[in-house]
Amino acid sequence: MRALPAGGTTTASANRRGGGRLTQGWRALAAGLFAVAVAITAVPATGAAQAATTGPATSASDSAASQAHTAGRVKASGDSLLYSWPGVYFEGRFRGTGVGIVLNDSAADYDVQIDGATVATLVQPGRTTRWVNGLRDAEHTVRLVKRNESQWVGSEFGGFVAASGGAILSKPAARSRQIEFIGDSLTVGYGNTSGTRDCSGDQVNRTTNTDRSYGAVTARGLGADYQVNAFSGKGMVRNYNGGDAGNHYRAYYDRALLHVPGDVWSPGTWRPRLVVVYLGTNDFSTELNPGEPWSSRDSLAAAYRTAYGEFVQKLRNRYGSETTIVAVGSGSFANDVQRVVQDRNGAGDSRVRYWFLDSNGLDFQGCHYHFSAADHQVVAGRFRTFVDGLGVRW
Repeated sequence: MRALPAGGTTTASANRRGGGRLTQGWRALAAGLFAVAVAITAVPATGAAQAATTGPATSASDSAASQAHTAGRVKASGDSLLYSWPGVYFEGRFRGTGVGIVLNDSAADYDVQIDGATVATLVQPGRTTRWVNGLRDAEHTVRLVKRNESQWVGSEFGGFVAASGGAILSKPAARSRQIEFIGDSLTVGYGNTSGTRDCSGDQVNRTTNTDRSYGAVTARGLGADYQVNAFSGKGMVRNYNGGDAGNHYRAYYDRALLHVPGDVWSPGTWRPRLVVVYLGTNDFSTELNPGEPWSSRDSLAAAYRTAYGEFVQKLRNRYGSETTIVAVGSGSFANDVQRVVQDRNGAGDSRVRYWFLDSNGLDFQGCHYHFSAADHQVVAGRFRTFVDGLGVRW
């Protein structure tokens, strides 16, 4: 399996109202996606906290793993944690008037939240310690969340540092509920805060916010820890427009570090009782090209269903019989997903369920006809109603 090159591009999918096709200008956009200049900025929020500022690179006094709670796919490297999937978050507690965040990441963007409110957005912060100062001298919570994708390079979190006179406190406890969301750009939250469909590569990067994706919104509403293991442009067997053949979503799923061939993530205590799979838009959104291994849409669909069934079995083997697996169908591949679920149910696996994602009322105002942030809220609400009736064995 080939890793994405440093400074390379990532693919993307879009879902138009009538059938999931992409804009005609996508190919030109994809060629430059994520090819952006490194910038270090902080966007201040109103209120008592001052804008995050840059200080010299430092090390946290304890390991990042001991200071911060995370449910994301991370790997320890000395006192730091490495990761690359979107939406990974780190939660901590501290006492005092400020907190520093130790990072090494020149590719991704982050939101910093203090006591539940976003106080800064860090754009490709690089190797740095970012400070939030001017807080009331009291106990506070801090949350750092990765907003977007950077599959070609790893990110590094070095922990939290207390301001002078303060202290880092014991990390928050893990939540009892866990949910895993699997998908492509529609699950990532690709360009969901842009407010316009026409976006440059840089605009896609800046306006993607996985923390406002339907998965993150749903999980927070259920009081659950979550992973958003989503990869733009990837399909179950076929990527967008047949590109990067063989390196479909399943080729990357087992990794913690997407850019490291052969990397394998150990689930450890990660045992979600709800897993959501939403893959298929890229498999079917474009016509087959000459030379692809499928002679027709029917043969592609058959391969898709076979691979989907095998992937569901992999999830079942990993997480056990108590986990509910929701297979999401929409557009032209809805019936194929439904057939996979019917086959699983017929084989005795009643905890595989089908959910049709109804796009009625969505505005698709995200970049390149993706879900807008408002759409993600709508989808999250509809999905929450479905989940409430599942009888998940939390």
